[in-house]
Amino acid sequence: MLDAMTFDSRDSRYKQPYGAVPSGTQVSLTLRPLRTEGFSQAVLIAYFESSQERRLELPMAWDGIDGDRDVLKVILDTGDHVGLIWYSFRLEGLDGRQEELGPYQLTVYDGTDQVPGWFGEGVTYQIFPDRFRRTRVPDPTGMPGGRTVHTSWREEPEYRPDQNGEVRNRDFFGGDLKGVMEKLPYLHDLGVETIYFCPIFEAPENHRYGTGDYEKIDPMLGTEEDFKALCDAAHKLGMKIMLDGVFNHQGYVSRYFNGDGSYPENGACQSQDSPYYKWYNFSHWPDKYDSWWGIYSLPAVNEGEPSYRDYIFGDENSIVRRWLRAGADAWRLDVADELPDDFVHGIHQAVRETNPEAVVIGEVWEDGSTKIAYGVRRKHILGGHCDGLMNYPFRNSLLGYLMGGDAVHFKNTMETIRENYPPFAFHSAMNFLGTHDTPRILTLLGYGGDGQDHDKDWRASYFLTPEQYLLGRSKLMLGALVLFAFPGSPMIYYGDEAGIEGFEDPFNRRTYRWEMADDVLRRWYASLGKARRELPALRRGSIRWWKAEGKLLSFLREGEGQPVLTAVNIGKAPELITLPWAAKDWMTGMELPAGQVALPPMTGWLLTPYRPGNR
Repeated sequence: MLDAMTFDSRDSRYKQPYGAVPSGTQVSLTLRPLRTEGFSQAVLIAYFESSQERRLELPMAWDGIDGDRDVLKVILDTGDHVGLIWYSFRLEGLDGRQEELGPYQLTVYDGTDQVPGWFGEGVTYQIFPDRFRRTRVPDPTGMPGGRTVHTSWREEPEYRPDQNGEVRNRDFFGGDLKGVMEKLPYLHDLGVETIYFCPIFEAPENHRYGTGDYEKIDPMLGTEEDFKALCDAAHKLGMKIMLDGVFNHQGYVSRYFNGDGSYPENGACQSQDSPYYKWYNFSHWPDKYDSWWGIYSLPAVNEGEPSYRDYIFGDENSIVRRWLRAGADAWRLDVADELPDDFVHGIHQAVRETNPEAVVIGEVWEDGSTKIAYGVRRKHILGGHCDGLMNYPFRNSLLGYLMGGDAVHFKNTMETIRENYPPFAFHSAMNFLGTHDTPRILTLLGYGGDGQDHDKDWRASYFLTPEQYLLGRSKLMLGALVLFAFPGSPMIYYGDEAGIEGFEDPFNRRTYRWEMADDVLRRWYASLGKARRELPALRRGSIRWWKAEGKLLSFLREGEGQPVLTAVNIGKAPELITLPWAAKDWMTGMELPAGQVALPPMTGWLLTPYRPGNR
């Protein structure tokens, strides 16, 4: 049986260069089997996925002896291939026996695309616009969707079905763009460099993921002039704006589908002569049609229809281009894996043509390099599609560690991502602990789960006990430390830095109650934001794992400015860690000597080199 030292794809002694490679790269591969195994020869087997099922078998050349091991080498030329290469090794013994190693994944990407680096450097802040800040109680009269407005900002969102058994999400709180404008100084002090907005275009539901009109800012949020003013003000503070592009489906109540006839123009539901009729797939017009996950209020769009493509990204004044010109700096693509690859490529091309410094981030919940959707391996991060992805693997594996898991599982998950992703995608990942689609991280950590062991009425009214709150806050602070120190953009879901609680939607979408914010958490996040802004190693540095074992998680960021060592102990007992230099903790100012020190339980350090006497 071959031992672990025969091949390691993450070790430069066995594979160079590391991880994903641009097309045209010659990859050096080395085997080191024990001499006592008696292997006489080895063959590399490479399968070029999506390239006419191309398969290579290359003999490996014997290259001498390394201690008690034979050394066999081969060069794999990736040629003009873009996609995945699955490779394995067949070793043949003097006695005729054969053993195989693999398969291993090699991601080959288009290296000609110049990806702007700014997104992965700084802090992102996600705003659910209806719940962040309002400057007035709006009047919903005349607005599409039959909306109601909570007069009190401190009321709870509606979650019970109506008389028809539907949860319609038509209750609004009235957060607006001017409210965000008021809080720009707060966001700047928090270290935010990108504001990511959930959808802001006119739509009947409070989440606005069923777009009613891509050309119009929702009137409850404000006007196009308000949006432009917000972008200008944010840019003056060094912040960029990312919009949510929901292009896979639209609203039943929309100018395009117009299911309830609330828009004056004929939509696809009113007439088959409507310019929008071909945008949808009707099995029986007008009442049976494809919809997102079978939800009738979110009719799915036919992304292959040329007129729809022109409207979204093809035409000179298409939606993607228009809002970039209005001041946006980036697009986040909702359910990116449900959009055809060539559709995403078209958006990417339109974005770059409009603003070469703008970026496209995709919503994908798995490893984006191996994602298969609708039977097709997706091209999300092979170049010319998404510049980065939402990093749910980061969130899930870090959450597992914070809930008591072994740090090595977080390390292994992240090393898989680092190995599989092109460098631009790894460093432009959107990392987070929570979003509008997940329970509040404070509640998860404090309660110890998602509350699904109780009914929805219980989850709606549940708030953490004081003991649970303190436990959740302590774990959240450690999780945030890892989040801000890791490669990729650390993303804060609005209010996580202030102690907002709640289980799943809509309880994770409560209003930001500014007067009740937790100052301990806010100061912690602000200090982390300052570190992310001021320490070049956190913005652009490489990562080297220091020790990830049991309850201790530590890694080094280096290569840009002074190195930074992150160390977290989620356990109940001290953990020993060896410091490479005398250090100062960024978060507390505490000074530590070089060498072995004890990291107390439930404690995290963000360490930079320190020489006594140098202040």
